[in-house]
Amino acid sequence: MTKSVRFTKMHGAGNDYIYVDAQKYDVPDPSAAAIAWSNRHTGIGSDGLVLIGKPYGGVDADFSMRIFNADGSEAKMCGNASRCIGKYLYERRLTDKTTIRLQTLSGVKILKLHLVSNETPETKVESVTVDMLAPSFRVPEQYDETVGGVLTVGSRTFHGTFVSMGNPHFVCFVDDINTLDVARYGSAMEYATAFPERCNIEFAELKSDGTIRTRVWERGSGITMACGTGACATAVAAAVTGRALRRSIIAMDGGTLHIEWNEADGHVYMTGPAAFVFDGEIEI
Repeated sequence: MTKSVRFTKMHGAGNDYIYVDAQKYDVPDPSAAAIAWSNRHTGIGSDGLVLIGKPYGGVDADFSMRIFNADGSEAKMCGNASRCIGKYLYERRLTDKTTIRLQTLSGVKILKLHLVSNETPETKVESVTVDMLAPSFRVPEQYDETVGGVLTVGSRTFHGTFVSMGNPHFVCFVDDINTLDVARYGSAMEYATAFPERCNIEFAELKSDGTIRTRVWERGSGITMACGTGACATAVAAAVTGRALRRSIIAMDGGTLHIEWNEADGHVYMTGPAAFVFDGEIEI
């Protein structure tokens, strides 16, 4: 017997995912569903699948999220998706809280919703700030430090900074961001032996106005319009290499994110938009 699942497609700065309320609908094989549904020619089309559920394992949280990339692999966290979840939960009236504790595989993230009242009776979520917790620089299971921050693809050598935001990132500052072949270099670097769990690759260029232009190759999804954890990693890498202070504006293909690496608590705070695209129903 086939069964149908209701879904909502949303995006954060162009980083689009399919969202399913797992409190209502069971997706027995989310990896397979992510592969099938993410296909932009034969499926719904997205960067992956997000399941919104109840917290589990005795964790003090309001809701939980699981995220599966377009290739079916499960990720620990997605900043853009977490912002979308905040908007989804509030505007679909699953909560009236404006501060939400969201359980992820990389810890509990605090979502702070910024509301705006338009001419309509309903209050909308204009943007969301996510406490992404503290970055890590030494994670042996994600990065082999003996490479010394240097990776070579073909005839080109990249100098990068490893930053873990729960998931691994390698941030390379370049001076040719607009012409760089992100697919060529990103796909090769994702699978470099330096990254036992594969890696998200960011190529960034510091602009004259202080904005950091960033393009992303996401582990398991390829080129995406934006990456929340990638924006955080880029801002942290810019700070530790002396290219920027602790507040950065990260301009990605799909939009702009504001990142603060707070000096008091060491946490990274990401603020950005979230938007609905459409609702639908699909058979499993």
